[in-house]
Amino acid sequence: MTDAQPTMSLEEDDYPEIRDAVRKICEGFPGEYWRNLEDQPVEGNYPTEFVKALTDSGYLGALIPEEYGGSGLPIRAGAVILETIHETGSSAGACHAQMYTMGTVLRHGSDAQKKEYLPKIASGELRLQAFGVTEPTTGSDTTQLKTRADKDGDDYIINGQKVWTSRALHSDLMLLLARTESADTVKKRSDGLSTFLVDMREAKGKGMDIKPLDAMVNHNTTEIFFDNLRIPGSALIGEEGKGFRYILDGMNAERILIAGECVGDARFFTRRAVEYANERVVFGRPIGQNQGVQFPIAKAYADAEAAAMMARKAAAMFDAGLPCGAEANMAKHLCSEAAWQAAEACFTTFGGFAFAREYDIERKWREVRIMRTAPISTNMILGFIGQHVLGMPRSY
Repeated sequence: MTDAQPTMSLEEDDYPEIRDAVRKICEGFPGEYWRNLEDQPVEGNYPTEFVKALTDSGYLGALIPEEYGGSGLPIRAGAVILETIHETGSSAGACHAQMYTMGTVLRHGSDAQKKEYLPKIASGELRLQAFGVTEPTTGSDTTQLKTRADKDGDDYIINGQKVWTSRALHSDLMLLLARTESADTVKKRSDGLSTFLVDMREAKGKGMDIKPLDAMVNHNTTEIFFDNLRIPGSALIGEEGKGFRYILDGMNAERILIAGECVGDARFFTRRAVEYANERVVFGRPIGQNQGVQFPIAKAYADAEAAAMMARKAAAMFDAGLPCGAEANMAKHLCSEAAWQAAEACFTTFGGFAFAREYDIERKWREVRIMRTAPISTNMILGFIGQHVLGMPRSY
């Protein structure tokens, strides 16, 4: 065995130009920038400057095809962008939705919708950050949602409520899932749901009200109330009643991209833990010499690298057009768990100083905890694997 310098990553040859460019952008937004945002009122803590820098560089439009003004990069490149953002200590939670929500429009929207919206999303003229799915009384049981879209001539009338709709106050467009046929009359629970692309610029104050939620994590999340909001029939994406399938289609991309963020978080925590363990001297020796400190960091690193390989597999299958629901879910699960273990190891290594805001450990520790709950919880993923991969009875 040799005293090799730690690489902190086995994948630095994977899109190195993108990694270097994104790191340079993030250098302009150090920990102080993110801490200052948390000190602002909930209505004013959105990282506008950071999102603008990513938009101007073209990275938020990286997955949009070139014919619509984007870069046409594969989803693996998108995961690398988000991974690098989180590896630096920044957060993509304020803008990552634009990378996967646009896929619903791209794959299922009409030609008119694609031509109208995708170029403007790619350029940053329009922001598609809001994803209206979760409701207060249904949570993960999406097929039981109660928000309705009733046909009225050529229009639809929306009534209902959404919650945990992040970035709604900073978005021009929203993907909305609503019921267009009663749950009592459909053959399957997933039938009768439709997806709409709502122009929030027109809807705010005209049947749509947004209330910010003050949460543990600065994700600029909100709850939205719909009271007879009228939207044109042209807002419907694809066929009426098949919206749940369209949303599920985009969720594989979401899980793969979020897995990338988790890998980046794991590498952030591992790097910081190693640095501190080597620098901090107690009882005449660096604390990293103690197995009780060293081994949890080493295990977290190994687990994160293994999880990253599953994320790469899921991305490769997605880009190849292969079914990848199991792989995308496993990638999100493994990467989020690895990130949490790395966060715990780092927090323990820093000891009391982990609680000091200036080190950014507690901020990132809070951020990474959400990955085990959203966009899909660990237990929901395990239920999916048990039923759809291993063939056991449905557990819920």
